[in-house]
Parts: sequence; C-alpha cells; structure tokens
Amino acid sequence: MIDSKILSSEAYNFLQSDAHLGRHVILLGLAGSYSYGTNNEKSDIDIRGVTLNRKSDLIGLTNFEQYVDTKTDTVIYGFMKMIALLLSCNPNTIELLGLNPEHYLYLHPLGQELIDNANLFLSKRAIHSFGGYADAQLRRLQNALARDSYPQREKEQHIFNSVKNAMYDFRKRYESFENGAIHIYTDTAINPDLEKEIFVDANLKHYPLRDYKNIWNEMNNIVRDYDKLGKRNRKKDDNHLNKHAMHLIRLFMMAIDILEKGEIRTYRKKEYQLLLEIRNGNYQKSDGTFRNEFYELLNEYEQKLDTAAAHTTLPDEPDMKRVQEFVMSVNEKVVLDTL
Repeated sequence: MIDSKILSSEAYNFLQSDAHLGRHVILLGLAGSYSYGTNNEKSDIDIRGVTLNRKSDLIGLTNFEQYVDTKTDTVIYGFMKMIALLLSCNPNTIELLGLNPEHYLYLHPLGQELIDNANLFLSKRAIHSFGGYADAQLRRLQNALARDSYPQREKEQHIFNSVKNAMYDFRKRYESFENGAIHIYTDTAINPDLEKEIFVDANLKHYPLRDYKNIWNEMNNIVRDYDKLGKRNRKKDDNHLNKHAMHLIRLFMMAIDILEKGEIRTYRKKEYQLLLEIRNGNYQKSDGTFRNEFYELLNEYEQKLDTAAAHTTLPDEPDMKRVQEFVMSVNEKVVLDTL
C-alpha cells in the first residue's frame, strides 16, 4: 500500500507551488497497476487528479487543461477538461471515479461530489470508447507477436471490430451523412483463401474526394497493421507484452461492469488472480507468443461485451442538462470564491 504521505515529499512540491494546483486541487488518486490491484515490485507510482479551473479560466482570458509532471508520472486534469473526458467515457479518466477508498490520496468535498455523480457520465458511449482502447491493446500485441495459429475467421472479426470502432469515432462524417452511407459487416468469404470476410455496402453521392480518401486510408491502415504480422518484435520484452495482454482483458471487465451494472470498478478484486496470471506470463508459450487459451479468453470477453452492450439500460448519451447543472454549481463556487 502506498502511504499518502508521499505527497509531502520534495518530489511533489509542484502540488503547492504551481498556481493552477494548491488549493484548487479537489482529487488525487493512484492510477495504473496500484489502482487495478495488479502491481508488483517493479510497478511505478502513477498519480492522477483533478483541479478546479480558476476564475480567470472561466470568465477571463486564461485557459488551463492539465498539468503534467513527468518525473513523478503525475497528470492533473483541469475540471472542465475532466468533464469533457468523462462525458466520452474515456477509460483513463472514468476509472479515477471508481478507485478503492484507500487509493485516494487527497479528496476535497468537491472531489467527493464528482465521485458521487459518476453515474451522470455513464452512457452507451462506453461501448466504443472502451472497445477502441481494447482494440489498441490488441493491435499492440498483434504487432509484436506472430499469429499464424490464430484462426482466420477470428482474426477477421478483430479487424472488423477495429474498423467499427474507428468508424464510430468519425460517425458524423463517415458512417451516415446527408449524401449517402457506409455500412460494414462480416459474412462468408468470397475470397477462396478466407473463411470469413469483411464486406462494405457504400452508397455515396456528391461526396468530397478528400474525405472519401480519408475513410479508406483509415480502414486500410487497420487492415494493413493486421496483415503485417510476422516474426516477434524483440523490442517488446515479455513483461510489456504480458502487461498489454492483461490490460486488454481488464478493459473488457470494466466496460462490462459499466454496461451491466452502471458502476465503475477500477480495483479488480474478483479477477485479481486471472489478471496476475496473464501479467506473470502464464498464458505465454516458450517462444514468447500467446497460447490459444488466451485468445479463447479474449473471445469470451468480447462476446460478454457484445451481450452487455445489447442489453444495457444506460442511455445512448449522457443527460447533458444534469451534467451542466452540476458543472455550473461547481464553477459558481469558484467565481464567487465560496469554496
């Protein structure tokens, strides 16, 4: 356990000396492996937090988004930027609202109020935000490992998931728009070398050529990254690969909790043993690649996420009226100096 007195050490003097921090900080908590419960003797201490925007940021001419201290691996988000990230269900920030109580190193009453209102930020956006992050982790693994033994139909499904999440990010321009639509799906392959294949239905009229090019570049880059799999990249050591694999499964676990139960649970007590087994290399083969059991586990969690997404009672979008009322109540205290 990390002693909260760590904040009093000289390395963290910036917490008091920087004008954006000090009395404006409302929340500081552990991030990374300590917050997930997967830390080991090699784990670094990462701290994330939230600080109020100052009066000049809100009604003046200054602007503040975040403070980063690379020496201590500390990132403290301005309140307004934090709200924007939470609204998108950004995994790296939403987890800060679901820490174990002992993992909060400092908590102002407004920080507690932010935690108490965590449900305001939960919506179906989590399906694609967590899915996108999980795809990024999977692609890191795939770029580092040979995957000749991985069934083609499952590989095709992962490519499809990556493209689908990319299209969600750009849906207002790419997937449906006034002058046409693009729809992607998997079906029995026409290509004799494939079992499953990704297909596209495109109906475009009077569409800008440059935007059209960007659509296909985005898709092409994803497919190309998967097709470039070859020999193991020795620049990635086993520890890093296993961490990527562990975080991939952990992201699915958190997303399923959010969609099924409407709760943010960062510390993975129930799945602790499984996550540590992945991190400790129990799912790796002697040649450094991953055993089929890992990919079976991955497919199981992907299916669980699909089921949770199909049956979630979360709204499509956050209730912006309630979020705005909360944000205004906090910022009003800053403007009137009634903290």
